Amino acid sequence: MSGASDLVQVLDEWGKSPVGQTLGQARDHVRGRLPVLLALGALGFVGAFPFTSDAVQWLIADERLPVGVRIIVTTPVEFLVLQVRLAADVAIGVVLLVLTFDLFRAAARGSTPTMKDAVAAARGKVNLGALLLLVLSAVGLALAGLLYASTGLVPLLLEYLTRDAQSVGLSTDWRLIAYVGFLVRLHLASAVGFQAPLVTLAVLRGGLVERATLVAHRRHVWFGCVVMGAFVSPPDPVSLFLVALPVVLLFEVGLIVDRLLGRPSAIV
Repeated sequence: MSGASDLVQVLDEWGKSPVGQTLGQARDHVRGRLPVLLALGALGFVGAFPFTSDAVQWLIADERLPVGVRIIVTTPVEFLVLQVRLAADVAIGVVLLVLTFDLFRAAARGSTPTMKDAVAAARGKVNLGALLLLVLSAVGLALAGLLYASTGLVPLLLEYLTRDAQSVGLSTDWRLIAYVGFLVRLHLASAVGFQAPLVTLAVLRGGLVERATLVAHRRHVWFGCVVMGAFVSPPDPVSLFLVALPVVLLFEVGLIVDRLLGRPSAIV
């Protein structure tokens, strides 16, 4: 019982801390915006659904499939379920974008006492040019990840997996919903994984981790990249290598850029 009471006390103290209060106020803010967010999600779903058929046709076009591969459906509603999933993904993306913008706007306006204090403390320390560069870099890296997935990763993996199956006399008929999910997962993982330099720089320049500590534990970071790759790639060494290697290399690029920039200036 003492362990449970200690846990309750820790959670209570954390809830009263500035971070806990800020998160609680953000939660209340989101609750107040929930009807609007749900309406936007519904609009995003309705707006995206008519285009899902064209998107699926583009994904399964013959020029994007390895030789000898057929895309099949195994249930009468599989195509409809896939359309619903794709439209739901778009709706979730719209809600997350709007929610992120709304939270930043609320923080900028200082709509709560804690947010006011945080904004007041941050004013004068934010370089708008650096912020713009950060946003452009994130978008550029995401686009680079999507380009890598669409022109390198996905074609190589599909060709390799197809030949591997055909070499033992297996027919290569792929389920529609599994194939599209495979493509979406790899593209999303590449777009997120290519943010490794920015994450590395944010951790180091923000003082969250000392450079020496991160360098000393770089093998753990590499292992984390491999684990991430294992979740999104087929369970074979070639696929794992193609997914994890760019993230590892970009992490090292982040370390190099941090060294070239020199030590961050102290924040008073």
